[in-house]
Amino acid sequence: MIDQRVLRELREILGADGLITERDQLRTYDADGLTNFRVVPAAVALPRTGEQVQRVIQLCHRERIPFVARGSGTGLSGGALPVEGGIVIALSRLNRILDIDIPNQRVVVEPGVINLHVTQAVAAHGYFYAPDPSSQSVCTIGGNVAENAGGAHCLKYGFTANHVLGLKVVLPDGSIAELGGPTLDTPGYDLPGIFVGSEGTLGVAIEITLRIVKRPETIQTLLAAFNSTDEAGAAVSAIIAAGILPAAIEMMDRLSRDAAEAAVHAGYPESDGLLLVELDGPAAEVELLMSRVRAICESCGAWEVRVAQSEAERAVVWKGRKAAFAAMGRMSPDYIVQDGVIPRTALPRVLREIQQLSARAGLRVANVFHAGDGNLHPLVLYDRSKGEERRAEELAFDILRLCVEAGGSITGEHGVGREKQKFMSVMFAEPDLETMQLVRCAFDPQHLANPDKVFPRPRLCAEKTGRYEPHPLERAGVAELF
Repeated sequence: MIDQRVLRELREILGADGLITERDQLRTYDADGLTNFRVVPAAVALPRTGEQVQRVIQLCHRERIPFVARGSGTGLSGGALPVEGGIVIALSRLNRILDIDIPNQRVVVEPGVINLHVTQAVAAHGYFYAPDPSSQSVCTIGGNVAENAGGAHCLKYGFTANHVLGLKVVLPDGSIAELGGPTLDTPGYDLPGIFVGSEGTLGVAIEITLRIVKRPETIQTLLAAFNSTDEAGAAVSAIIAAGILPAAIEMMDRLSRDAAEAAVHAGYPESDGLLLVELDGPAAEVELLMSRVRAICESCGAWEVRVAQSEAERAVVWKGRKAAFAAMGRMSPDYIVQDGVIPRTALPRVLREIQQLSARAGLRVANVFHAGDGNLHPLVLYDRSKGEERRAEELAFDILRLCVEAGGSITGEHGVGREKQKFMSVMFAEPDLETMQLVRCAFDPQHLANPDKVFPRPRLCAEKTGRYEPHPLERAGVAELF
């Protein structure tokens, strides 16, 4: 519980409509997109300005109250899960685009700005904002920064980290720091690179300077239908090996294709392995490369290849792909959206092994993912009413182990959050984790900003050295739970 004195002070900072304390209303914020974990916060702050964010964090620092920043709550790793007895700082009201500088190809936004709104704001000038997660019509830039969000077009254009030039940040002690700047490369340490993807553990961004990109002259989108994911995966490797860098290469298996088609009616061909390949650039170059992509797909076994003939047709193709996660509700009452990375060349083998794991577990797995950069999104389907939840979680984690064994990663864009903490020790040795902890301690020695996330067990900062110090729970022998 938070002392009434503190709640009164929060109301003075935020106004009467800026603080939520009623338990029924607080339940709206008890989880993000990963609903397996739920914690009801003690209060939710709804600031309207960066100054209010700063004053709330200063109060949290003074009173030693943990806080968790939250955008639209679309994250899928439990990264915005509240802390028991803590405060959620919901940033949805900080939704202004502060500056559009077309000559210098940059935009300054507040963290609550919706991803897609950035592109809409600059489209008339012939520009767009490249990172495009499937939730881009609802997710916020602040949340994208926290998780280093990706999307289909990251193969060519890169992740959020490649498009953030600078950040104005409220540190966990309530002070303001300017990280990076308005130029493509600032001297000194790459502090924006450290902050982007830190999952809210280093502070809260209140202003973000983004890099925008000139819209290409031509965009063409190809659909290729294969009889298996083996053939489709081989085509992906062959396209990249040919020196072609598509804007995006997406793959869907039979189950995910059927779900998306039922939801959107995109006109996808019946297929056990469906590839979506998008090329952009100068018209002559795109025409030449698209003919080569078509030939590669056909040589790998594609029995139907077609190119979208209009912008409207291309939009429908992408609508089906971006609806795939939500559409899976048509196939199963419950499902886990997993996120792992493997080398592109391992796609056929790993997908076969996922099928074997699925058969052994007696649960279906749908695959829809960013094939070009090997970022898998297996969806494990189960029925909670039949007691299948634990089996589904074990299968999802077995898939992550498979990704690491193949030379990949436990996450490509969804983050670690609460869900994947224990798998950090599968990827990293203790000295690696301790080095990461030193960075965290430099920003947040009191462990107030989104505590007990990312790392595989509770950790505190030593008072003076910043070296790893065991958490009291660890000393009490509870570490194995983490």
